[in-house]
Amino acid sequence: MTFSSRARYWLPLLPLLGLLGFTYWLNQLVRKEPVKPDVGIRHDPDAIIENFSAIRLNAQGSPHFIMAAKKMIHYSDDDSTTLEVPHFTTLSAERPAIHAIAKRGIVSSKGDEVFLHEDVEVLREASALHNELRIHTEYLHFIPDQDLADTDRIVTIMEAHNTVQATGMKMDNRARTLKLLAMVKSEYVPNKK
Repeated sequence: MTFSSRARYWLPLLPLLGLLGFTYWLNQLVRKEPVKPDVGIRHDPDAIIENFSAIRLNAQGSPHFIMAAKKMIHYSDDDSTTLEVPHFTTLSAERPAIHAIAKRGIVSSKGDEVFLHEDVEVLREASALHNELRIHTEYLHFIPDQDLADTDRIVTIMEAHNTVQATGMKMDNRARTLKLLAMVKSEYVPNKK
C-alpha cells in the first residue's frame, strides 16, 4: 500500500480531527479557573467597644479632650479606627468648651487626627465675652491637640442673630479665629420688639 492510498483512507477523518481540536480549544477558553482562596491580610476588626468614653489629660493633669462614641471598631491590618456617632469635647481653662458630634468618624492610626462625616455639628459654648456658636457641615477634619479644625465643604455658622454660610472653613480655637474660605453669605436677623 502506497502513501497516496493510505492518505485516501485518512482524508475523510481530517475534518473530524480538526473539529475535535477546535472543540477542545473552545472548552479551554470557557472553562472557569478555580477560585483561589484569599490568603492575604483580611480587613477584620480586632477590637469592638460599645458605648465608650476616653479622657486625655493635659500636662497639668486636667482633662483636655474627651472622646466618646456609640461604637468604636479597630482594624489591625491598617491600624484604622472607625467610630459610630462620635462625640468630642475639647476643654480649656482659658476658652469655652467645644463639642463636636457626627454620624461617623475615623481616627488616624497615630490618634492625632479625627475625620468626622455626615451631619457634623460643632458647638462652642457661650462665655462672658462670646455668644454660643454653632457650626453645621458634612465633613470636618479635627486636630484635637492643636485645637484646629477645617473643612472644604459647605458650612453654616449660627451665632446670636447672625447666620453665615460659606464653602470651606479653618478654625483655630487657641487663636480664637474662624476663617471662611469662599462663597460667604451672611444674614442678620434682629430681635423682634
